[in-house]
Amino acid sequence: MNDRQHIKHVDARDLTHKPMRYFDFVMAAFVAILLLSNVLGAAKVARIDLPVIGGWPFGAGILFFPLGYLIGDILTEVYGYARARRCVWVGFAALLFMAFMSWVVVTLPPAPDWHGQDAYDQVFGQVPRIVFASLTAFWFGEFANSFVLASMKVWTNGEKLWTRTIGSTVVGQAVDSLVFYPLAFLGASGWTPALVLKVLVTNWALKVGWEVLLTPVTYAVVGFLKRAEGVDVFDRHTDFSPFKADV
Repeated sequence: MNDRQHIKHVDARDLTHKPMRYFDFVMAAFVAILLLSNVLGAAKVARIDLPVIGGWPFGAGILFFPLGYLIGDILTEVYGYARARRCVWVGFAALLFMAFMSWVVVTLPPAPDWHGQDAYDQVFGQVPRIVFASLTAFWFGEFANSFVLASMKVWTNGEKLWTRTIGSTVVGQAVDSLVFYPLAFLGASGWTPALVLKVLVTNWALKVGWEVLLTPVTYAVVGFLKRAEGVDVFDRHTDFSPFKADV
């Protein structure tokens, strides 16, 4: 019997009280990647040498941050918009606490015989402007991503998964980049408007490219989770307001 015959198509509102076997694990992966990519890569501009073009700058966070969007796609596709919305709020709260914890730890007076404060400031010091930009961009970008994917799933009747994973990433990452880079770096030392625009466009293109390259992985994970949970969720009657956290 085909695996698809074991998967029941259901409306998201009918799953309010249904336990999901792997939802907590996917949410934990989403939050972990979100936090790590913001700590390790958000503010660093790296460089690669491209044939013909030469040196080209890009934000170092691009290497892993798109995995958060990929998992966001998986959350919305498998568990529906409402559960994805809850994960966005959990991730937002985690980012906020990370920023607060970083500020507290960095500003604590160091012991007289400890000489690592400068390095600690350099690595973990949180620039308020970047924190604000990151939180704002994440909030707008993730909700745009989930809304587009959930809506496209209904329009396509659940067919052609690649169209909605890539389409939602095109929109969500565009919103994220358009919010983050101007808010975080426009007018900052060393960041000319031309550099901000170049990094913004480059990162958006690379993030979408990552999504395209990882499409086989997305198909495999989505297929496994749908079979494991036994349902295929459609948001036909969902309240898409971002200002809720219930399912």
